[in-house]
Amino acid sequence: MGSMFRGEEVCLAQLFLQNGSEYQCVSELGELGLVEFRDLNQNVNSFQRRFVSEIRRCEDMEKTFGYLEQELQKAGVEIPVSNISPPAPMPKDALRIQEESEQLAKELGAVSGSRQTLRQNLRELREYANILRESQRFTGPLPESEVPWLDRTENDPLLDNAVSQRQDLRISFIAGVIHPWRMNSFERLLWRACRGYLIVNFVEMSEPMEDLVTGESVTQIIFLISYWGERIGEKIKKIANCFHCHMYPYAEDESSRLDTLRELLIKIQDIQKVLSQTEGYLSQVLVRTAEVLHPWKIKVRKMKHIYLILNLCSVRERCLIGEVWCPVADLPILQGALARASEIVDAYGVAAYQEVNPAVYTIITFPFLFAVMFGDVGHGLLMFLFALWLVLSEDNPKYKYSQDEIFNMCFGGRYLILLMGAFSIYTGFVYNECFSQATVIFPSGWSVATMAKVKNWTVDSPPEPLDPNITGVFIAPYPFGIDPIWSLSSNRLTFLNSFKMKMSIILGVCHMTFGVFLGIFNYIHFRKSYRILLVSLPELLFLLCLFGYLVFMVIYKWLAWHAQDANTAPSLLIHFIDMFLFTQNEGNHSLYDGQNVVQKVLVVVALLCVPILLLGDPICLYIQHRRKNNDHHQHIQHSLNNEERSPLLEDTTEPTEITEPIENTHKKAKDQHGHKEFDVSDVFLHQMIHTIEFCLGCISNTASYLRLWALSLAHAQLSEVLWQMVMRQGFIGLSFVWGVVIVPVFAAFAVLTVAILLVMEGLSAFLHALRLHWVEFQNKFYTGDGYKFSPFSFETLF
Repeated sequence: MGSMFRGEEVCLAQLFLQNGSEYQCVSELGELGLVEFRDLNQNVNSFQRRFVSEIRRCEDMEKTFGYLEQELQKAGVEIPVSNISPPAPMPKDALRIQEESEQLAKELGAVSGSRQTLRQNLRELREYANILRESQRFTGPLPESEVPWLDRTENDPLLDNAVSQRQDLRISFIAGVIHPWRMNSFERLLWRACRGYLIVNFVEMSEPMEDLVTGESVTQIIFLISYWGERIGEKIKKIANCFHCHMYPYAEDESSRLDTLRELLIKIQDIQKVLSQTEGYLSQVLVRTAEVLHPWKIKVRKMKHIYLILNLCSVRERCLIGEVWCPVADLPILQGALARASEIVDAYGVAAYQEVNPAVYTIITFPFLFAVMFGDVGHGLLMFLFALWLVLSEDNPKYKYSQDEIFNMCFGGRYLILLMGAFSIYTGFVYNECFSQATVIFPSGWSVATMAKVKNWTVDSPPEPLDPNITGVFIAPYPFGIDPIWSLSSNRLTFLNSFKMKMSIILGVCHMTFGVFLGIFNYIHFRKSYRILLVSLPELLFLLCLFGYLVFMVIYKWLAWHAQDANTAPSLLIHFIDMFLFTQNEGNHSLYDGQNVVQKVLVVVALLCVPILLLGDPICLYIQHRRKNNDHHQHIQHSLNNEERSPLLEDTTEPTEITEPIENTHKKAKDQHGHKEFDVSDVFLHQMIHTIEFCLGCISNTASYLRLWALSLAHAQLSEVLWQMVMRQGFIGLSFVWGVVIVPVFAAFAVLTVAILLVMEGLSAFLHALRLHWVEFQNKFYTGDGYKFSPFSFETLF
């Protein structure tokens, strides 16, 4: 009730709009009408803001809409207005609106221009025909087909035929039409300028004519001027031009005038037919324009204002920050609107028809790559138990219809979180980490006592690196995972760095190779087997000859070199660099005999795959197009020959049952009626972009998989710091007092573990795993340019 007596309480809120969803968020806020944005870019020129180009595009569309509306008003077509306000279009839909509106404007302009030209031609032909028809009464007998014969009166011809044949008395004619308001002035000026060397005859036109400029219907005046002398004729023409008269040629021979009249009447009929068809098509275009113009105007107007609002926000690297005034009572509504608008739905596009579905393989690879970065038995167990509780409570309405956005997100992905926790437990055993602490499941493969005797270790001695070259120190490898003895070694971080970095490269190359293989299944299904040889095989060779060979060197070094030879072991990084430079470092030992030759061959093979990948597919498509055209021409020639020999009567037997699929029938009909034009430059440009993306992507994508190594080490180090700084402090003393102190210490440790390691680190690993699948994996086979199948269902109406 407070708002009835005083103004509504408002607050200043700050919005963080993520890149990619800022447009939808502002659109949702515009539909609600709850907030007022503040300008955070007051010192920035309006022409230097981020969304200036989008606003200009909206203004261009508004200009096009203005032209369409003007044409509709000229034609007298009403624009239907609906009370339902359409939502702001997505940017891709705005491009479609722009293309369709420009196409409509171009089509409407062309048809209107053709109609105007036809009407102008028809008007001129009708004027000319009326002049020839009406002026016959002044120059000779009227044709019997036009009017009945009249007795000689004051309207009889001025000159007899015999007189008109004399050269000394020969006269010339100028015929035309003039507006009735200008007739008297025109006649007076003619008599004054020509001093009587002419005879002017005026008669009203038998039918009114529409003025194409003003649109009014006017009965024009026909004039026929008979004059003597060329100079008089020039004066008459100049005066007629000054009075905006329409003049037409007038033959002196009566038979020529009659022939011209007949031709004019035929042309008038033809133009009337064409004009009728043009006006019919124009009306269809106008109706189609009127149906879509009003929704388009509203959508583009909303879109323009969305970009104007976005220009008020402060631009950051990964988000836009906006400040708004909002009623305090409407803050929950504002938060709900932002939650709906920022939801990620089909962010990587909808799969094309019958394309390989990456979700089947991502169900396993996504939790596994997440676990590589999040590997810890304790953290994975907590995540697994949380997801298990959600799974067991999935039928509980309290959780199913919860209003908490974050909980709903976790509840919707409960099975995925369950797998992420299970895989994290597995990789935690591989890393031998449980809350950053190593666990002794099997006996260690190292003898620390032997090393302590040789090194003369004492209790106060700092940890030293493990040395397997000392006799009796290294006994056997640990049965599963990392040996717990490494947690006591000073070179633990160096060992884990090397292990996790190489593991990331191996997993990344295997993951990308699997993506290329999935593309082969697409080509087989869509009957494009030639692309296996021209696209998939060069891609596999390029990837495996370079980075597959790097994986081979890693595994070969693990198998061929032992700890005793660690000081003389070759550097794989130097070998990989020398491979591209076609050089050999004498100080770096070879892995095997003939390594330099093998590496040169592999680089040459990878380079030869580039032109095949670049030119193979366009050339093959061009050959197929030429072959189809030749077959099409031969089919047409064969059809023409058969038509010449076809019987006079068709076969009257009953038609057979049609059992061929509609799709095949459509393809045949398409083949029979021609083929689409083949643009070589377009196909080549598309393949060139694909080649550049793949070749450069192999390098960048392989490096991108190093995030598995980086985030895994970051998670382990952060977990270790949290244990050393918090939990370990609770075990300093073993007295009764410390037993009481350890309770709040453990509570702090638990809160920090959940907040930092489970939530923050888990979200970070989740996003990076998502990136590896969207960019590095799916770009090898997934196009995502389809659209959803939306069947008719009454359930969607309620």
